[in-house]
Amino acid sequence: MYSGIGYSLVEGFRSVFKNFRSSSISIITMICMMFIFGVFFSIGENINSIMTQVQMKQGMEIFIYDDTTEEQKAQFEAELKDLNGVNTVTYKNKQQALNSFKERISDVSDSSLFEEYEKGQNIFPASFVVTFTDLEKSKEIQEEAQRIGAKLATEKNTSEVDLNIESSVEKNTIIKNIVSKDKVVTTMISLVNGVRIAIFVIFLLLLVFSITIISNTIKLSLHARRKEMSIMKYVGATNSFVRGPYLVEGMLIGLLSAVITILIVGFLYGYVIKGIESSNVLQKIGVNLLQFTDISTKLIIVYAFLGIGLGIVGSSLSMKKYLEV
Repeated sequence: MYSGIGYSLVEGFRSVFKNFRSSSISIITMICMMFIFGVFFSIGENINSIMTQVQMKQGMEIFIYDDTTEEQKAQFEAELKDLNGVNTVTYKNKQQALNSFKERISDVSDSSLFEEYEKGQNIFPASFVVTFTDLEKSKEIQEEAQRIGAKLATEKNTSEVDLNIESSVEKNTIIKNIVSKDKVVTTMISLVNGVRIAIFVIFLLLLVFSITIISNTIKLSLHARRKEMSIMKYVGATNSFVRGPYLVEGMLIGLLSAVITILIVGFLYGYVIKGIESSNVLQKIGVNLLQFTDISTKLIIVYAFLGIGLGIVGSSLSMKKYLEV
């Protein structure tokens, strides 16, 4: 067994360098294909990361009526936090709402515009700011919030008569309005799903092309040594013994391609990320891109499996007819 393994390793290495021209063509072609996959893989990982960062900040603001009681507010907040897909729930009172508005228009020099609001005529409603852990649950959470708001209003209407001016017309919910960035959420989800599908399709195409190239390369070596293989079979060599060197050759071609590609992708990725970060675009939207060290382990594992797997499959397919003696 050990002599068979040694023979396969020695002959596999020798075959790669003996057929250096055809091996080089296979390696270069596989590098190009793996590079394309690496580019889309990096884009996909960054989009997933950005999606996670955004959904932790993205959400909706639920405005409530002024006559909502403290008990209703507390219960509403508690039930919101229990909803699946909710990250945080933050209460913003009327004064905080006014302060937020003042900050947004801080360039207005006439502070007298806000004097009436400060004297108790604050028209800005209190609200709950909700962020998500899963953007795809945005509509579901909004519907659940409406349900909770209607339930709390019904409980209040059955327990007491509300004489507030704002409540002179009976309300069926404590929610005044919900502001949600549904279009942004939908666009982001569509973008992420589109990228995932594109990566999967490209991955399948690369598999087919790479297997074909490795198979054709090894076929050249097999054709040149077909008589030697026939003699080995006639004197009693097993299929696994004959197949060993060519499997090693295919694996070497795949691994060499993977190592070279990971170096190229790592260098270019660092260069591109540095250029994007220097533009300050990401800081404006409040997200960060992944560093190469964040995706390198996963990429190395994928390339290793790709290289070894493609080499073995390509070699096996190219040897079928040559083993039939």
